Amino acid sequence: MATTTGDMTVLNFARKVQAIAQNGLTFTQDIYDRERFQQLQELAASLVAAELAIPLGQAKSFWKGDDGYATPKVDVRGAIFDGDKVLLVRERSDGGWTMPGGWVDVNDAPSEAVVREVFEESGYRAKAVKLAALVDRMRHPHPPSVHHIYKLFFLCEITGGAPATSDETDGVDFFPINALPELSTGRTLASQVLRMHEHWLNRDLPTDFD
Repeated sequence: MATTTGDMTVLNFARKVQAIAQNGLTFTQDIYDRERFQQLQELAASLVAAELAIPLGQAKSFWKGDDGYATPKVDVRGAIFDGDKVLLVRERSDGGWTMPGGWVDVNDAPSEAVVREVFEESGYRAKAVKLAALVDRMRHPHPPSVHHIYKLFFLCEITGGAPATSDETDGVDFFPINALPELSTGRTLASQVLRMHEHWLNRDLPTDFD
């Protein structure tokens, strides 16, 4: 469990400090301010390293290459059902199961990104038919993350393909929604699977959002 400072976890605090420093480096023209913002970046990385008990260099790598104005990252998930069963893939990284998905790439529309991720992780061709939810990851009971992430959940329908694993996944299967396997909770929560099934049964439900 992440350490808290008042109403804010250490990771949330470090993320905010990093964002302030990154934004400052983007706009400042003052050499002394630049040094101060760089010191804030070092402080943020040190906080993350101490909180996660990882080397400082690894903590710095989380934001390596990030420049310009700091904004949340975007993750997409494809919710595919066959009756009361949901399509899940097993992540090689942690052995947990999740609705297929991943980061949105530059120049991808979100609906294109989720279709690509479904194919890459499960082997199934699909089409996105509804944006069911757009949520702020840190406002839901996912494990703590260094990054601030928006999660987009799309209802998708299979149009072709066949189950296949990938570099990131080593299992593909349909599971009853009331008998889910151990989930990769950084990516998918049981409550989210159940909510997506409600959207699947009633396409007229409005999109959920934070």
